Amino acid sequence: MPFNIPILLTLCRIGLIPFFVFVFYLPCRWAPLVCALIFVFASITDWFDGFLARRWKQTTRFGEFLDPVADKIMVTIALVLVVEYFHSWLITLPALSIIAREIIISALREWMAGRGKSSSVSVLWIGKIKTTVQMLALFALLWRPDGMVERIGIAALYISTMLTVWSMFQYLNSARSNLFEH
Repeated sequence: MPFNIPILLTLCRIGLIPFFVFVFYLPCRWAPLVCALIFVFASITDWFDGFLARRWKQTTRFGEFLDPVADKIMVTIALVLVVEYFHSWLITLPALSIIAREIIISALREWMAGRGKSSSVSVLWIGKIKTTVQMLALFALLWRPDGMVERIGIAALYISTMLTVWSMFQYLNSARSNLFEH
């Protein structure tokens, strides 16, 4: 298995997960900020590892597999932690929608790849916007220093949920002919 800096950044992101969860539960005033900063650092490495892999021509099959897995694990865990903290259907419903979409699209991509048609479900521009808004929402909801930041986080979570659902339908529409052929 080839190791390079992009793969090491991805592995670092996975390695941060236990610390991220641990800090979330610390009974300290500074814990929410540190937890949110760990999440931001992980989000930056998500962008940076892909950028470096393409720029340095160090893309690998292992990296192509591991990067989205690390991203989905970190986001799903952040969503679960936020749902637990707020303990409200206003947060639970969009979080469940986001997690369900990730499962559906991951299954769709795997199924299309098995049929040799993975290019039909490649990343769309709306997915990049969705991810950015989602990261902003999770940062705000993990940090939550005051009511204003929480409200911004909740608004961003709802915007990212709308973008999530929209992008899911775009992916499903692009795979429609393959899904419904005999």
